[in-house]
Amino acid sequence: MSLQAAIIGGGPGGYVTAIRLQQKGISTLLFEKERLGGECLNWGCIPTKALVKISDLFNEFKHAEKFGIEVSKPGYDYQKIAARKDEVVEKLVGGLEFICKKKDITIVKEEVLKVKKKGEKYLLETSEDTYETEYVVIATGSVPFELPGMEFDGENFLSSRHILSLRELPEHLTIIGGGTIGCEFASIFSNLGIITEIVELLPNLLNNEDREIVRKLQLAFKKKGIKIHPGTKVTEHSREGEKIKLQLSNDKEILTDKVLVSTGRVPYCPLEFVDCPVEQEKKRIVINDRMETSQKNIFAIGDVTGRLMLAHTASKQGLQVAEYIAERIGTDNFKKPDKLIYQNIPRCTFTDPELSSVGMTEEEAKEEGREYLTGKFTYQANGKAIGLGATEGMIKIIADKESGKITGMHIVGAQATELITAGSLMINLGLTVKELDKVVYAHPTLSEIIMEAVEDLENLAIHKV
Repeated sequence: MSLQAAIIGGGPGGYVTAIRLQQKGISTLLFEKERLGGECLNWGCIPTKALVKISDLFNEFKHAEKFGIEVSKPGYDYQKIAARKDEVVEKLVGGLEFICKKKDITIVKEEVLKVKKKGEKYLLETSEDTYETEYVVIATGSVPFELPGMEFDGENFLSSRHILSLRELPEHLTIIGGGTIGCEFASIFSNLGIITEIVELLPNLLNNEDREIVRKLQLAFKKKGIKIHPGTKVTEHSREGEKIKLQLSNDKEILTDKVLVSTGRVPYCPLEFVDCPVEQEKKRIVINDRMETSQKNIFAIGDVTGRLMLAHTASKQGLQVAEYIAERIGTDNFKKPDKLIYQNIPRCTFTDPELSSVGMTEEEAKEEGREYLTGKFTYQANGKAIGLGATEGMIKIIADKESGKITGMHIVGAQATELITAGSLMINLGLTVKELDKVVYAHPTLSEIIMEAVEDLENLAIHKV
């Protein structure tokens, strides 16, 4: 079978690319051996956020008294919680499959094993058939990194997939790795009353984020009772009765029921390339600014490229690739994309409180020797936050001192993952402090914290003491 484009992998990068190519009239096949949506919809972003909502709600019930609401001792049935999580996933994945069917997207439920060069085209081989195509988009994603000696067994040492499959919760959970995944699960299970500890090799949680913002999250975690072991690693482990004993490099021991290993993810590309070797480096496929690989007309997007491993990064890369393919084919409806600046893509951590960021951190500004301004404002002085009982948090904005352009926004606090889009617009549109003077913010809203943080860049915040 001959076609114009083939996408290998039906995650948030792959299926978006397929739909956009179809919208442009380009014949396309989408290969996905499992269900559409990839890691994000099936085992990552979506099921995790379903648990985030439930754990936050349960935590609110525990503190309902401060709102004048009397609630008898709240409890939960985790099997029902897990069932609701599965329902959310099924609704979204089923909806996506319906969309693709209505848009006449052909999905091949087979695994592509080989990519072969054939003149100016490529042959994609599965165990069942061979497909000929002009363009190939590799979107095979990533897999959890396994620590030597603590390989995933689904019983004691869990991956993020394993922990989402639990139907009964442990009394004590230890998380190895304080990145986004580790912090989110720590927050979820701590809110559900599980004794939770984090062992992190680096000095801080979320080590790539703004240090001041992360310190506030770490403080919030400690208030919840989450125990953090920074600058520490597990040196050995053993069984002690029904428990797992972890010996730490700080000479402490942990007796725990389950261990979640969340030390990052690694690009995954099981394809065999015949007569068309695609350049790879440390398992990631090397791409240029147009997502092109070392082979003509083979593109790669998403986690397999090792760039910014986020679902919305993969989707944006896929949308741009569709435009590049449309341009080469010669359709008259392509839009030339701007270069994708990965630093200016929002990063979100769905903890309690939430943490989100976009653009440059203060540490990065210092390292680059930039002259910069910072504006800060806390949730404590915001009317909406006080009404919500969510006064823990802060918004921090960074601007270039000479031009006044906004270069970074960092938030810890309620609805941070929604508010960060404002920072993304400011940075990607190159807006300055002066231009932001034109914006009127609705009252009473959390967005007014952004307004005051912008004003604080010029030491003009009205409600800052």
